[in-house]
Amino acid sequence: MDIKSTDIEKIVRQVLESIGSDEKSASPAAIPATSRVAMLTKAEHFDIQEYPIPELGDDDILVKVEGCGVCGTDAHEFKRDPFSLIPVVLGHEGTGEIVKMGKDVKKDSAGKPLAIGDKVVTCMIFKDNPDITMFDLNKQNVGGADVYGLLPDDDKHLNGWFADYILIRGGSTVFNVSDLDLDSRILIEPCAVLIHAVERAKTTGILRFNSRVVVQGCGPIGLICIAILRTMGIENIVAVDGEAKRLDFAKLMGATETVNFKDHKGIEALTEAVKDAFGGYLADFAFQCTGSPVAHANIYKFIRNGGGLCELGFFINGGDATINPHFDICSKEITTVGSWVYTLRDYATTFDFLKRAKGIGLPIEKLITHKFPLDQINEALVTNLKMEGLKIAIVNE
Repeated sequence: MDIKSTDIEKIVRQVLESIGSDEKSASPAAIPATSRVAMLTKAEHFDIQEYPIPELGDDDILVKVEGCGVCGTDAHEFKRDPFSLIPVVLGHEGTGEIVKMGKDVKKDSAGKPLAIGDKVVTCMIFKDNPDITMFDLNKQNVGGADVYGLLPDDDKHLNGWFADYILIRGGSTVFNVSDLDLDSRILIEPCAVLIHAVERAKTTGILRFNSRVVVQGCGPIGLICIAILRTMGIENIVAVDGEAKRLDFAKLMGATETVNFKDHKGIEALTEAVKDAFGGYLADFAFQCTGSPVAHANIYKFIRNGGGLCELGFFINGGDATINPHFDICSKEITTVGSWVYTLRDYATTFDFLKRAKGIGLPIEKLITHKFPLDQINEALVTNLKMEGLKIAIVNE
């Protein structure tokens, strides 16, 4: 092969220029000048809008969105704007591929190297809170931080995962998850919610391998809860819900028995059905995964004296529940923990859970029952509100 000295000089110059560049990126031709976003402009309506892709700062990352799950939080905001965010680009269960990085970006939040082409997810954006760290022994949750997909609109606009591209700003947390498939990556955020809940439950000292565990509510949250318990080696799990299809899916996720509350009139009959499912015993531990105050009031009846409860169904205010403190808590000596969202460490644990679930044959990916392109996002949110599937996702081709 005959290479002229001028060719060698040209090659060397190109290499030196690339090393000295302030930004690392894919081929410029591969990155468009603008990005579509799904902007929620009023209740129950997204507009597909287009904005310029801004220049990156030294610590920023540009990600091409591959997919994003639709969360119950998105549905609440879509229906009635309870967080007063409109106009807003939603979507916080997203994942995609790095196409451009600022010169100071080297590693993810767990110390894993980052490069163009890596698949990533985000967790939170710090608010200069030194107590929230990757290895925070106090297990502080995300209440003190912002989350992409729940940010007010600004001059960047690329603030949520319901878009073609998202701009990950310096100070954010980001994880390299290139070893997970797209469906698993879309499910990371909701799975982290349940990893956190199970970790909270373990602090009671009651949840063990041989525990009898009841899970109330078999939407995506309850079903993931069952899957996590099963990967932990817990064998005796009873699922409670009012939809036969969801109870059938609970069996696929690892539930040993199911109870349809619609088949039983009154809390006494329902409690007996749960006992029968456990062979005549009440549960050692319970997970309450619905946003129903009535369901919360009922859950205590399913738990034995000295048992435990993790309440995680109320991400937002769902109203007051009526219980009898004497009969439901004091005389039974129930140990109760609440759980809300997750911590950074829970995110890292989630990656291992997803691999383990697949390893033992749990069909986690089947939780995603509907996939819509970005321009059909209004239909996707309506489908979610109608509860026609389990996990709804926006997937970019």
